[in-house]
Amino acid sequence: MDITLEQSARARLITADGQELPVPATLRYASVDPLAVHVDFPPEASLDGEEVTWTFSRTLLEEGLGQPVGAGDVHFWPCGDARTAVELHSRSGMALLQFDTPALHRFLLRSYAVVAAGQEDVGAAVDRGLTALFGAV
Repeated sequence: MDITLEQSARARLITADGQELPVPATLRYASVDPLAVHVDFPPEASLDGEEVTWTFSRTLLEEGLGQPVGAGDVHFWPCGDARTAVELHSRSGMALLQFDTPALHRFLLRSYAVVAAGQEDVGAAVDRGLTALFGAV
């Protein structure tokens, strides 16, 4: 059975001059893609007016709640006990956001109730990815 969790999250965009602007976001986890977490931003939150989805590993999110982690386009680090910073890099630039840490932790716990850590069916995810890339060859 495929299960998808969604949870609204309060994000704050940190501007270059230190202002905090509220940004709506939705955290999403799907049992069919058990290693990944998705964060969806609505069109009004993006520079080009299109919905934006960032995808990263569930492990990266979990580790980022307690220590600085990340490589490439996504980085996390704790900001005290109450907030977690997320730095997202794209060709268009960089965005620095802060999320409420308890909300991220609650979301992770809910995702582990769907698919426990270490119980992810990686083979099925790889098969789906290869099928998407190559079709039914």
